[in-house]
Amino acid sequence: MRIDPFLMERYQSLYENVVSYNLSESGVSPMRVEELVEGEAGRDALMNAKLGYPWGNGSPQLRANIAKFYPGAKAENITVMNGGSEANYTTFIGLLKKGDRAAIQVPNYMQTWGLGRFFGSGSDTFRLVHDGKRWALDIDSLKKAVTRKTKIVLVTNPNNPTGAVLTQEEMDAVIEAASRVNAWLVVDEIYRGAELGSKKTSPTFWGRYEKLLITSGLSKAFGMPGARIGWVAGPPKKVDKLWAYRDYTTLTPSAMGDFFATIAMEPKRREQTLARTKGIVRKQWPILEQWLKAHEDILTWTPPDAGAIAYVGYRLPIKPSKLFERLREEKSVLINGADHYGMSDKAKYFRVGFGYDPETLAEGLSFVGEFLRSVQKAK
Repeated sequence: MRIDPFLMERYQSLYENVVSYNLSESGVSPMRVEELVEGEAGRDALMNAKLGYPWGNGSPQLRANIAKFYPGAKAENITVMNGGSEANYTTFIGLLKKGDRAAIQVPNYMQTWGLGRFFGSGSDTFRLVHDGKRWALDIDSLKKAVTRKTKIVLVTNPNNPTGAVLTQEEMDAVIEAASRVNAWLVVDEIYRGAELGSKKTSPTFWGRYEKLLITSGLSKAFGMPGARIGWVAGPPKKVDKLWAYRDYTTLTPSAMGDFFATIAMEPKRREQTLARTKGIVRKQWPILEQWLKAHEDILTWTPPDAGAIAYVGYRLPIKPSKLFERLREEKSVLINGADHYGMSDKAKYFRVGFGYDPETLAEGLSFVGEFLRSVQKAK
């Protein structure tokens, strides 16, 4: 069996450490250990932490802390994974068999599209479309994508790459589509908590549908990608079954990841961590917004609802894949084109991250601007 190349992840792995300006990151500047481990008692606990095998499904305290992020959830509703990617991977291998199909929202992080094709018999897509004001759910494409063969309906909310959050009506439509064919609804909520404009955390799908699995982790909204902690929230019997699949792969989360995540997901500390993330995106969005406005004759954009990512449209005669390559080769800047998110190479969009170093962001954008103007002049 052959698995489809995961283009975005492979390109980032190849180039993110060799370019001068990496604007492809979708999270925020990572937290430091000293921000989590406070005081002499905290440092003593860190120094005395044992590097043995931790609980296979996450320590009881960590699972209890994660559960508090979902109203009414308990520790038995949670199983811990090595990052959000493993949470998605294990969920798809646990739910799909040959003959099953997955309905995948696009544009999106294309891991689950590839998993649907590998573990099932294919992935069908439904779309977010720009209606002139926001990225909105295309209900008609959702209805067409979800058939009697659909075993999983997958949405990422808040969305990657657009940063859009579904309305309550759109959430209801997704649930209705999954319910109509008795499919599992899998919702990747890894950007939940990184809101740009609203003080409130984006609504969760938790508690709205019986056959629901939430995947998430510390990589994006929590600014802790190096902890490699993700999780699945769902019915206890189902999350235990998913844990069983991991007995054949990574066995456990890392000991230090479990240690740090237990601190980060304690409710009071959790809200402090999310406040840090929201502070970063709100402080650094104006850098990107000012640059966008300086190029509004060739660019279009909608501010993200959540996440340190913006999906930018452009009016120039160059395909996203070519734009990506030439920016990297000529300006040493890394971004992601629309083709990395399940859209046609004719869809003229690129994603830029704005959550890391503000000086690098400003300098990298200046080179992107130079390149776009050169393409404009060459028309």
